[in-house]
Amino acid sequence: MNEEMMNEEIQETEEVSDQNREDVKQPDNMEAIVEGLLYIVGEDGVKAEQLAVAIDKSLEDTKIILENIQHKYASELYGIELVGYGSVYKFITKKDVYPYAQILFGTAKPGTLSQAALETLAIIAYKQPITRIEIEELRGVSAEVMLRKLLARNLIREAGRSEAPGRPILYEVTEEFMDSFKLYTLNELPDLPEYKQEEENENLFE
Repeated sequence: MNEEMMNEEIQETEEVSDQNREDVKQPDNMEAIVEGLLYIVGEDGVKAEQLAVAIDKSLEDTKIILENIQHKYASELYGIELVGYGSVYKFITKKDVYPYAQILFGTAKPGTLSQAALETLAIIAYKQPITRIEIEELRGVSAEVMLRKLLARNLIREAGRSEAPGRPILYEVTEEFMDSFKLYTLNELPDLPEYKQEEENENLFE
């Protein structure tokens, strides 16, 4: 392909991109759009610069929108809040919710944990401290929902942040985990099982 043909293809691609952006109707409440995007990215979070490109706003305007959302969810009327760690923004559950979450998920005994929960716990126990992405690489499925449930059960806890880009949260097992499974040391854990690709329609319990 010669240089002239390559330039023509690049120009066509840019024109299609511009046309797609023109086809997107600018909503009256851009904050709602940003909230939806923040919900979609989940625990991974998103940088203000990425949001600015997505909503076709300047970085300054995007940060103002994020500040407005932070102010909104700082109210005690909401159980979640918007945080910005290392320029990465994400929604997290407020600490006041944790005791109720523990009650919600604390009705089942450790023996009734699902296979997916046990696999996730085993990975954390063997590899701790470990990030969500590392867990997902080993299991081959999303671990975000499972981690939230295990946190609520107080079987795992946050153990600081990794130095990797985005500074993801590190996880480790708790004393509650050791007591629940009657373990004196982590050396008593069995070998890790082989994992199969499966969908993330997994519950904490069978």
